[in-house]
Amino acid sequence: LKAIEDFQIENGVLLPSLRPMLPLLDLHGIKRLDFHNSVLEDLRDKLVAQIGELGNSEGKEKEKKLRDLLSKSFPVIQIKEVRPVVMSILKNMSYIEDRYLRFLVRDKDLYADCDIEIKRHLWRDNQSLFGDEVSPLLSQYIKDKENVLFTHETGTGFFNGSPKSRRQSEVIQKLAEMIGTNVKLYDMTLQFLRTLFLRTKNVHYCTLRSELLMALHDREVQDVISVDPCHKFTWCLDACIRERNVDVKRSRELQGFLDAIRRGQEQVLGDLSMTLCDPYAINFLSGSAMKLINHQVEKEGLPRDQPVLHLLLRMLALGLSAWEMIDSQDFHEPKIELPLLLQFIPAMMSLIVDDQVRALNYKFPVEDRDTASIIIDHSGPPPDMYDVQVSQCPIATTLAMQYTLQTTRSKDKIGVMRVLGILAQNIRGHPFEDAFLHSLVTSLIAIKDEFENEDFCTSVFDEFFFTCINVDNVNRHLMRLLWWIHPKLPVARIDTLLKVAEPTSALESSTSLYETLKNKMLSRQASMSPQQDSMAPFN
Repeated sequence: LKAIEDFQIENGVLLPSLRPMLPLLDLHGIKRLDFHNSVLEDLRDKLVAQIGELGNSEGKEKEKKLRDLLSKSFPVIQIKEVRPVVMSILKNMSYIEDRYLRFLVRDKDLYADCDIEIKRHLWRDNQSLFGDEVSPLLSQYIKDKENVLFTHETGTGFFNGSPKSRRQSEVIQKLAEMIGTNVKLYDMTLQFLRTLFLRTKNVHYCTLRSELLMALHDREVQDVISVDPCHKFTWCLDACIRERNVDVKRSRELQGFLDAIRRGQEQVLGDLSMTLCDPYAINFLSGSAMKLINHQVEKEGLPRDQPVLHLLLRMLALGLSAWEMIDSQDFHEPKIELPLLLQFIPAMMSLIVDDQVRALNYKFPVEDRDTASIIIDHSGPPPDMYDVQVSQCPIATTLAMQYTLQTTRSKDKIGVMRVLGILAQNIRGHPFEDAFLHSLVTSLIAIKDEFENEDFCTSVFDEFFFTCINVDNVNRHLMRLLWWIHPKLPVARIDTLLKVAEPTSALESSTSLYETLKNKMLSRQASMSPQQDSMAPFN
């Protein structure tokens, strides 16, 4: 007992004021281990708080004190109970010596316990380690975007929601947190995005590049945004998308940024083109161009007399050439071809006039309609120039997509049937392809009653979807359309559509959706057949 008592005195907490309390704790059955641990935790929390105060202070003494503390405490970092103290010191240091960083990287448990402030020091000179951390976030981001595009639910639509609300997503905020104020980590992230965009041609990486920059802008991370040459341009474009308008002042600013790129700085065009290749940017630029084209129709003006339209086409050209520019490393701004302005847009304007004439004609009483001449003059095939330019010029394709969406949203059945088939072969591989198909399907769902007509089914299915169906993404958009409109389809079409819509990939979400869709469509076909048989004698 004497030996135990001597050991306890020698190794216990050496505070005379605590001595009288120990027998009282013994009487309450509290173990000395529990007591010592509680004292340790209390002291540790107080020490961590003091280190935090030291870290928030200013002056040269701060770093010296932290270095001294680190050299004394680092040897006990493997003891879990004391580790938070060492981590707190590391977290508050602006520079950590390599010998400490190497030790932390080698031990998985220590690395896992590091705060993000310490990990930034570790990632700064270890690109593969940073890549391992970032990669799951980038994959999750792409997955989230595709879930919105391909979901069979109607939802709010891909383009709904403000730019600011979109960049509040968990992935964007996590990436911004990982980068902090470290320019090197930001540059590494951009390099990952460029590489992945080149490898996959997936334009969602372009969206991520813009959203990440604007998330850092929201956080006022001046260290990073001040060195990104695209910051002011992206900020201005973001404001236009948010306000859904390019006014004269903003157009001058955007044009000023483009004109200010001097010789020797051409590489900036690569990053600018990625910003403009973002589907939200393409949708905004082409949608704004369509508004101006409609405006020119209203006031009987020519497209070449509209300077803001020229700027929008210029930015579209830059965005649509992003992949080729970064791949070839040939940084120059693409020229706007004259046929686009002098032939294609006037041809589109003539289609818009036709749409207006037909809409006006439908408002008259049936007996007053000059139906034959309207059908002949304003419902025939589009001008040759329209077709030719759509197949040759990506900007014309983009404007044609936007015009097709315009006719679908205005529920103009004849307008849709005139132009939809022209796009079939020309949207393949276009940066706006999936976003367009998603918006088209959403608009077609809104006019599902039209699918009771065989001529409309022929235009949508035979002339459009069937000609480019051998690709997984088109197939998924078709399934989303069928999910909503199949009750309106002629029974004779169901078997063909089910064969065509069967997924070619082994993607679980596609196959399970197809099976559910198949059962719904076949059960409807079965319920309709008896009705048709009973009506047969009267047909």
